[in-house]
Amino acid sequence: IYEGDRRFPVVIRLSDADRADFDRLGQVPVSVPGGTFVPLASVATIAVVEGPNQISRENGKRRVVVQANVRGRDVSSVVADAKAAIAKDVTLPTGAYLEWGGQFENLASARGRLALVVPACFALILFLLYGALGSARDAAIVFTGVPLALVGGILALVLRGMPFSISAAVGFIALSGIAVLNGLVMVTSIQDLMRGGMDRASASVEGAMLRLRPVVMTALVASLGFVPMALGSGAGAEVQKPLATVVIGGLISVTVLTLFVLPTLYARWGPRELPASRPDHTKEILPAHPAHIQ
Repeated sequence: IYEGDRRFPVVIRLSDADRADFDRLGQVPVSVPGGTFVPLASVATIAVVEGPNQISRENGKRRVVVQANVRGRDVSSVVADAKAAIAKDVTLPTGAYLEWGGQFENLASARGRLALVVPACFALILFLLYGALGSARDAAIVFTGVPLALVGGILALVLRGMPFSISAAVGFIALSGIAVLNGLVMVTSIQDLMRGGMDRASASVEGAMLRLRPVVMTALVASLGFVPMALGSGAGAEVQKPLATVVIGGLISVTVLTLFVLPTLYARWGPRELPASRPDHTKEILPAHPAHIQ
């Protein structure tokens, strides 16, 4: 029914008796071009068949949603296997197509964002290291902790049979910060010793010895804090386990780097000498004692 610019749909339903009688349904008039009517039985076959109890549409097209929960495997590999099986055994009718959504769609979107965020974070870390150390060479030596930390996280995932996920990627980003922090502390300690007059090789060894306890304690405390997450089995464990596993494995490898590899690299590639520390010319001024006043 049209009322000005407004439209009201009107639906007419036959009685139960008429709908149960196929002969009566076949006599329902259907309009055809030219303004005439023909019985429904002349243009359609009336029968009882199985069909969907609800027809969903998206953008005017029919849609059927098939849902599944993935356990024990990563979503990407499951979708890849499903695509291969469908391409091999299923022939889609003309006009039909498949779209993969849900967690797989979210994972693909998150990977796209991480592909932009991670390089930007690494570039920012290098820039800050250069600003703190004043040398591109020293900044590169400190940044070598990032690849070794990533190797430790990857090995931990492989040993536990866990797939790469977004939570694991977050763990890798956190590892990068820890690796750079430990390396920066170590290099700063070595440089302070060199400014005090110690040669590069001796300063590298002495700096590693001085920072042995702080570095080990930092890694130990952080690792123990993530152990409950790595071994958990309750709600949210599928998100917490990869993150904790990556951090624990990376902390082990980055600790080895900070104590052994980084001092060795600095002893080989670091500057041979650094300017001595500026002497402190400020003197403490004490108030005059009454006994000293004459």
